[in-house]
Amino acid sequence: MKTFKPLFVSALLAIALSSCNSAKAPIIATNPANIDKLPTKTVALKEEQLNRWSHLDLATDTIPGMSVDKLYTELIKSKKGKKIVVGVVDSGVDIDHPDLVGRIWTNSKEIPGNSIDDDNNGFIDDIHGWNFLGDITKENLEYERIVKDKSITDEATYLRAKAVNDEKIATATKGRTQMEAMITAVTDADQVIQKNLGKEVYTAEDLNAITSTDATVTQSKQVMKQMLSYGLPVADLKVEIKKELDGAISQLNGENLKQNYRKVLGDNPNDIKDTKYGNANVKGPDLDGALHGTHVSGIIAQIKGNGIGGDGVVRDNVEIMAIRAVPDGDEYDKDIALAIRYAVDNGAKVINGSFGKDFSPQKEWVFEAIKYAASKDVLIVHAAGNDSKNVDVEPNFPTDEINNVEFADNLLTIGALNYEYGPKMVASFSNYGKVNVDIFAPGKDVYATLPDGKYRLLSGTSMASPNVAGVAALLRSYFPKLTASQVKKIIMESGTPLSTEILVNRNKKASFSEISKTGKIVNAYNAFLMAERMSR
Repeated sequence: MKTFKPLFVSALLAIALSSCNSAKAPIIATNPANIDKLPTKTVALKEEQLNRWSHLDLATDTIPGMSVDKLYTELIKSKKGKKIVVGVVDSGVDIDHPDLVGRIWTNSKEIPGNSIDDDNNGFIDDIHGWNFLGDITKENLEYERIVKDKSITDEATYLRAKAVNDEKIATATKGRTQMEAMITAVTDADQVIQKNLGKEVYTAEDLNAITSTDATVTQSKQVMKQMLSYGLPVADLKVEIKKELDGAISQLNGENLKQNYRKVLGDNPNDIKDTKYGNANVKGPDLDGALHGTHVSGIIAQIKGNGIGGDGVVRDNVEIMAIRAVPDGDEYDKDIALAIRYAVDNGAKVINGSFGKDFSPQKEWVFEAIKYAASKDVLIVHAAGNDSKNVDVEPNFPTDEINNVEFADNLLTIGALNYEYGPKMVASFSNYGKVNVDIFAPGKDVYATLPDGKYRLLSGTSMASPNVAGVAALLRSYFPKLTASQVKKIIMESGTPLSTEILVNRNKKASFSEISKTGKIVNAYNAFLMAERMSR
């Protein structure tokens, strides 16, 4: 999951370095030619706008949201849909979060706690899903596993993985010094600000109120404003930086190649038929590990109008099936393949996959699982990745093509939008690709649930993917006769096409129309209109 974690450390490193030295015509509700000429949103969003910007409307608000509010107000109104199960293949889900209670799938064929596989599906006491990781939280990256055991792949892939490892060692040598300087800079700046404000805990507003002309205070103010802009308390920021530092030291010492985290599971990760492993604890061994999956689940299904948190895309008739298969590190192909099959076999009609990696030695297992989902009419929505790269040139797995030929019509790959309509509309971290990214959706600063009843803005294509999975679930709820393939096509064709000049790969200029297969952003309102017409 290395490229799909909330984007703290890569951005922090950059700051620290500077501080320290289709065939059918789409149904479009508003003329896209006019939309593309609307003024860019240049004023800062208010908190209530930021916390729900992904639900707003481009034409009305000049914010490239998905028009979810407009959909509910003008089209859904009092309509009743069918219950839809969304499989969330992720790091774990806090199923007891107050904004998700009542939105968690329950296996009615299983008797809780009797240690018997009552429904004979191969999983004992799988009441709310399955945990394919057991008590594992940390894992190797895939290139590390390949370097350790070259027999799991071909020679060309091994050599590519070894080259990555060699480059990482060179980078770690430089990065260790930089991150040590980063920790010092943040610690020193934090102490200066605490002394100036007279309190240990402070906000961005507190920082803005500082008027000192002292150079040390001014510099410290700037450093901490940048730190707090990522939505983490200072203590958590230090933890994240320390984790990255420890990773660099591990790389230099070769410790990353010595670890065998998988051993405790007792399975053979290179045998897809060895399926008797894991447990029913879908949260995982600790709530911190469930942060990512809980946030993803909230984007889809958090309860509207209950006076807490934000709103999910699906405001009724949705259940989250929690499937834990994505560790802190790279997921195993075997776990992902079995997780997809579990979701399909137990009734999910949409699966969200906010994970991905550069190497996939057993990718055929995942390909077969995707095909299996297609045969059972299940749509998979997948995050494009957070490496600012063109995935038509540099691979990102899983994908839905072999040798540039698409093998399934049930996988949607999603890039991430920023809330600033205009040149910065594509999130700076988002991958892109005219062939391998289908469409873009909100992924920068998305507000949703965290474990232990908390909430936060997080960024990543990991956040864009569940936004679209929510739209897919809506369509499958209100138009149950539509197939997974039809829902995919509707989401793609009904999106809002734009020709805005934008920045990708952080500073490269491109036309928005050329960075995905559709050149569009997801529009739930338009998708509902098209689904309604197609159903008739």
